[in-house]
Amino acid sequence: MALILASSSPFRKELLAKLGLEFSVHAPDIDESRQTNESPEQLVYRLAQAKAKAVAKSRHGLIIASDQVATLQNGSGVDEQILGKPHTHENALKQLSECSGKSVTFITSLCLLNTNSGNIQTIVERFKVSFRQLSAQQIEHYLKKEQPYNCAGSFKSEGLGIGLFNSLEGNDPNTLIGLPLIQLIKLLDNEGIDVLTHEI
Repeated sequence: MALILASSSPFRKELLAKLGLEFSVHAPDIDESRQTNESPEQLVYRLAQAKAKAVAKSRHGLIIASDQVATLQNGSGVDEQILGKPHTHENALKQLSECSGKSVTFITSLCLLNTNSGNIQTIVERFKVSFRQLSAQQIEHYLKKEQPYNCAGSFKSEGLGIGLFNSLEGNDPNTLIGLPLIQLIKLLDNEGIDVLTHEI
């Protein structure tokens, strides 16, 4: 079966390439707006499935889709504020200033849709990042250096962004970048694909 990545993200494409499987990329076209009273977990779960199903309308095979949000904890430790992509320097400066000294949880969904059988597997994984106390000068320097304006949370953990953190807590560092590979390997295995011994 063909393996298809339903994503426009170059980071997810790079991550999937680590597995050494042949795959194609097809960007889904969906409305990613958050619904009323939808939790971050519900949002990413729904969007990952929506992306896979959108691509399934024109492509057939095993379709991989993922979605991610970053949430800033409030004073009571509840994931309340969703941090989107900043898009501008000013927004990124505000985001990182708010994150300084606090914890941010990345909530990432992963969906694998088999268009032949109709089988759909979806999981949600969390990854927690604790930020250092950052000065305005440190934040400004970082933003000018990496310009992470298209990244949720305003940083690239695979680059200099690692310098913003005190600690990382999660099962798979790839989850932080946007594609939980350990979970993906399990989902592929459920479809009879062993990434260590088989090709698509």
